[in-house]
Amino acid sequence: MTRSRRLAAVALGGAMALTWALPITPAQAVESPVGTVRLAAEKRPEIRYVWAGASGFQWGSVNGGSTTWSDYPDFVPPAHAGPDDLATGTDVTVVTMSGATITQRHRSTGVTATLTIPSGQTYLAAVGWSALTRDTTGALHVLRAAPDGTTTDLPVVGFPADAQPVSYPRGGSVRRIAVVHQQDGTRSVGLLDLADGTFRTYVTGVAENPEVVFNDRWLVADWKSIRTDAEPGTQPTAITPWDHLEAVVGDQLLFGNPDIVTGGTEAALRARSLTTGAVTTVLSSSFGGIGPTLDGSALATAGPSSLDWNVHRITPTEDGGTATEKVTQIPATAAGVHGLAVAGGELLIYGTTPAASYRVNSFDLDATGRPTGQQTKRSPGLSAGTCLTGDAACPQLEATGDGRVSFLWTNADRQESVLSVGLDTTTVRAEPTDGDSGGRIPSGSGRYVLYNGGSGTQRVVDFPNGTTEGTTVLTRARTAAAVWGQVLWTPGTTQGSVVGKHLKTGQTVATVATGAPCTPTDLQAVNTWLYWSCGSTAGVYDRATGRKITVPADNGPARLADGYLLRENRTTHELLLTDFHTGTAATRTLVKLPNGDWNTGGSNGRWAVDRFGGHVAYLNGTYGEVSVVNSGVPASPLAQMEAQTDAVPFGPTKSTPWQPVWQLSKPAAWTLTLSNSGGTVIRTLTGSTKGAAVRAAWDGHGEDGRRITGTYTWKLAAQPRDEVGPALTVTGTTTVN
Repeated sequence: MTRSRRLAAVALGGAMALTWALPITPAQAVESPVGTVRLAAEKRPEIRYVWAGASGFQWGSVNGGSTTWSDYPDFVPPAHAGPDDLATGTDVTVVTMSGATITQRHRSTGVTATLTIPSGQTYLAAVGWSALTRDTTGALHVLRAAPDGTTTDLPVVGFPADAQPVSYPRGGSVRRIAVVHQQDGTRSVGLLDLADGTFRTYVTGVAENPEVVFNDRWLVADWKSIRTDAEPGTQPTAITPWDHLEAVVGDQLLFGNPDIVTGGTEAALRARSLTTGAVTTVLSSSFGGIGPTLDGSALATAGPSSLDWNVHRITPTEDGGTATEKVTQIPATAAGVHGLAVAGGELLIYGTTPAASYRVNSFDLDATGRPTGQQTKRSPGLSAGTCLTGDAACPQLEATGDGRVSFLWTNADRQESVLSVGLDTTTVRAEPTDGDSGGRIPSGSGRYVLYNGGSGTQRVVDFPNGTTEGTTVLTRARTAAAVWGQVLWTPGTTQGSVVGKHLKTGQTVATVATGAPCTPTDLQAVNTWLYWSCGSTAGVYDRATGRKITVPADNGPARLADGYLLRENRTTHELLLTDFHTGTAATRTLVKLPNGDWNTGGSNGRWAVDRFGGHVAYLNGTYGEVSVVNSGVPASPLAQMEAQTDAVPFGPTKSTPWQPVWQLSKPAAWTLTLSNSGGTVIRTLTGSTKGAAVRAAWDGHGEDGRRITGTYTWKLAAQPRDEVGPALTVTGTTTVN
């Protein structure tokens, strides 16, 4: 088996992304999409703060690029903002710096001020309304704009005459600026009071690149702390190092961003009280994007996932602690789409995750096809999938309508297996193909997946409820075939005939004369519809009415859905929908796909159709984005396709409940009642289908919590979510031992 040359050319972490980095014309919707989703990378993005003030902050990616302004919704601008009021400098930005002129602007009030750096002085740093300079003698100066438009020059007192300034760490104060300086080979850290120009060294003998945080009350440098109002000669207090210094908020020293995080844990932002030594957790799952603000607060990114990744504002409380508030959500980075499928109102996307692995994620769709809710993990991390030359999808996904999706994987010995995932984030069910390779999955529904091996062997793989591996239940010579429910459809012995074989009993359930003028080279089945193709001719046979409907066969590949056929014209890049649910075929253009005809293989790749009463999804040409369009074709009435209702030996119990599965033809809300021999309902369970499958669990206890034994009648009542057609009711019995 070979990987597509195109896939290798645009590989991302070992596999290709279906949305391209190359400039292309995006999809043109003829039918307007009902919604668009973007596959989000699981890695939570680190950000940098370009500016952080009292009214909000400016942030961007650590890799550079554009920036975003975020405002605090409850901020009230001060009544006065000017250079004579240092406290209002917490909202000042340096707008421009041109030659010797610095223009400052108070962001929330719009007040501006201009500083002129005197001749012979060099700019070093700026905090609020103040700027720090150094003259040719080595002396420091504090500059501020005066009311008359001139610049005041305040000489700094107390800075050692022979010391060399090294750096100016930013802290949580608009009144002070830290200066790391070196004197006689020793580095020290001090604070400059910008109001009166006095400088004081607090900590000596620090590292070459010391971590320094401070506010108006505390200075911490190299894990040594001291109050700013300590008497001269007071020695700083050593603190046991833990992670990295991030900020001081009130009396709390914030530390985080550990160099090493042990497996199974998340980095957290913690605080140590500089008065009591008590350590608390400020924000769990927090890393990167942590820093002080000039008003004595701090900002930090935190959240459980990339889909809920926020900037929090951390402020001091009256009791000496801290309070946190979400102030901005950070959008997740887009991830490459490598494969997509849609079934039973679920859009399933195979895409990249961190550590060069992959995962299936899903989005719920409502009855109109509109995406609802957030991206949800539906598998563990996965290895790169299998694809054939020319395929736009790697791997090709086959959604089976019961919450699961199947695809192919090839091991190091080039032996292929059919995989099934989707019910949880830990399990991968697999069935080897006895060394076969170069295969495809042409069909699958519920527990059964059809595999066409490159060797010419065809297999039906069963992934029944409650098992950890798959089982090959049928092996035969490869022909056109389709699986729907528990029936395998294959060509019959006479021209145009199609035979349905029950996969559980092995018995023939139907022989259909489709009217095909050949032995079909392609067969597909959905509900009562059978699609056949001879290459140049194609049709649909309705088993419910016996109608034979001719459909176009001029383009491929084609995909049968409930009442319609979807085809891709690879010359015009149109996605064509043929509606035949009334018995007459009518074709319309649904969407024009992006104009890069990357897909030359046998799979559709760039689009997917919901065979379980749903709609159409396609890549719209923007990296990581998938759009959904309503098919406009009403689904067939709700039907049961297959059921797994075997009783639990020696049960059920709370640890081993009865877990029946009913595979339906489309999504539904359901109620399952269990009644005793007298007809009294002893337990009622309710829910919604996963995909189009009812998955219930009963622990053998009644509504009153007591365990009961005996044989009970169950009744499943399912109401179709799209409200098309009547409700479905099925009954049976189960035993509690």
